[in-house]
Amino acid sequence: MRRYFLISAVTLALVAISGGAAAKGAYKNFRVAIYVTVDATHQLEDPKVLEAQYRRIAGQVRFDKVYIETYRGGRFADEAALETLKKFFTRHGIEVSGGIAFVAPGGGGQFSTLDYENPHDREICRRAVELAARHFNEIILDDFFFYSTKSDADIAAKGDRSWTQYRLDRMREVANDLVLKTARTVNPRVKVIIKYPNWYEHFQALGYDLDVEAKQFDAIYTGTETRDPQLTDQHLQQYESYLIFRYLSNVRPDGGDRGGWVDTYGTRYVDRYAEQLWDTLFAKAPEITLFNWSDLASLRPLQPGERSWSNESTSFNWDAMLHSSSTSPQVGPPGWAKAAGFALEQADRFLGRLGRPIGIASYKPYQSSGEDFLQDYLGNVGIPIELTPRFPADAPLILLTESARQDPDIVAKIKRQLASGKSVVITSGLLRALQGHGIESIAELEDTGRSVSVRDFLGTFGAGGGAGLGGSGGQEPSIAFPEIHFYTNDAWPLVRGVSQAYGVPILLMDRYSRGVLYVLDIPDNPGDLYRLPQPILRAIRGYLQADFPVRLDAPALVSLFAYDNGTFIVQSFRADPTSVGVSVAGAHTGLVDLVSGERISAEPTAGPTAARPRAGFPQAVRTAFRVEVAPHSYRVFSIR
Repeated sequence: MRRYFLISAVTLALVAISGGAAAKGAYKNFRVAIYVTVDATHQLEDPKVLEAQYRRIAGQVRFDKVYIETYRGGRFADEAALETLKKFFTRHGIEVSGGIAFVAPGGGGQFSTLDYENPHDREICRRAVELAARHFNEIILDDFFFYSTKSDADIAAKGDRSWTQYRLDRMREVANDLVLKTARTVNPRVKVIIKYPNWYEHFQALGYDLDVEAKQFDAIYTGTETRDPQLTDQHLQQYESYLIFRYLSNVRPDGGDRGGWVDTYGTRYVDRYAEQLWDTLFAKAPEITLFNWSDLASLRPLQPGERSWSNESTSFNWDAMLHSSSTSPQVGPPGWAKAAGFALEQADRFLGRLGRPIGIASYKPYQSSGEDFLQDYLGNVGIPIELTPRFPADAPLILLTESARQDPDIVAKIKRQLASGKSVVITSGLLRALQGHGIESIAELEDTGRSVSVRDFLGTFGAGGGAGLGGSGGQEPSIAFPEIHFYTNDAWPLVRGVSQAYGVPILLMDRYSRGVLYVLDIPDNPGDLYRLPQPILRAIRGYLQADFPVRLDAPALVSLFAYDNGTFIVQSFRADPTSVGVSVAGAHTGLVDLVSGERISAEPTAGPTAARPRAGFPQAVRTAFRVEVAPHSYRVFSIR
């Protein structure tokens, strides 16, 4: 069980140290910081405004720290005001650090970065760093330390390099020479943190470098803001608030990932804000930064938003939040700060009882992309993922998506895993990318370039049979899957899609040496994973999580967060109440809800199902439970 991918012992030791510090602060299991933008620093020069805004925020959310910004969008903070703010917060027992957002003025609605071939912009960068280093011993760079300009000077400097390689090279130089050397010259004690944003699949193309650059800085920080998956530009999935912190923690396994960062933007309902905070903490972030001070201090009353589940008893209970709020003139009506405080206090009650996060090891090499954000979609269908930039050779099963093609030795590594008796799952995107590059030496499989649209699904391992796994019955649009050609009796389809007497393998198995290679066919639109019938999700989980300590039988948009000490969280992003089956490895008598104290008894033992094949795959003993989860809610359990 413990061989499922874990964070390193060094990371845990450093997180424990950080957690100990947090135990003396606002919360027991994590620290809370608030980011103060440069516009806010100018407003807070008025002592009355500063006192009033502090009372409003502190009356709704506890916090340990502020990051005070010195530059953003062409505006610099006033040096005297910085010292005044430092003294004010220090007097109130709040730790103070600096912040910089390397945003250029203007941009026409788009994010506009400094042009690091432009001497004027390079001087802005240097001046901002010098200002911050004069006043603070720690500085965090907001997530605008990337490079998007294509000026004539950039084009000339790029030469024959790709834009990606040029920007990586330039930003390594800027990080070292303009930022770190400048800061340390001004203040030899200064520590500089780089905050990475939420669009991790595309970092390298804009100069963000998780390989070299992330290790240049004293620490890194993770943008865990996923906002609304439908309305926002990037359509980031909810599970990413957990997964990206896990990934960047594995980028800096020395404990260098200091925390997660959430803002108040792009949400249709207040629960979505709370979910981002919770999922960041479920990933064991030692600190969480709330962006930003002005939003938290706003006197505008918080609105619940589009909550069709308002009559349900949900994890973010709107009425309980209102009744827990002070409406004194000093604090005012509940705002975003109260929503944060309500959500954070909940999580703090049980986070200390969770062990180390575990999940299916998934390898994403540095500077790679392909099947963008696919692991987040898989996390949203109940498959827990531990994303890592290093090949996890010790894991019993590895999930490889198209981004693994970036590793020139990936086929050889797959062979070694299989020869050692382990399992490897590759996606249809990686199969396509490796065609003609050695994958055929393992299995003669081919992505034909065609797609097959299916409405119905079959499962069960073995010749001559197939058990129905559900379908739309013609009521819903079909789902298009890439067509994978395989040779009968060489590879076996474990799960199939069927349409008009023609089938396409959705989960394909091929044995090699002592191991098993699986190919998971991903719909042309990965969002269609959410439309798969629950029985097919159950079957896929049954293979990918065959020996995993806990797995779910649930519809899409129900996620699992598992830990190595027999605790786990089931979280629903659905708008309706959901009945969830839970399968736990081994013989157990019950589950204990760590929030409510409710005890849940095991269900009677069931016979074999299509979720796990009989022949050739010996079944270990597992215990079944059933739990009910309210809309947009989580439940936390310990196995007994």
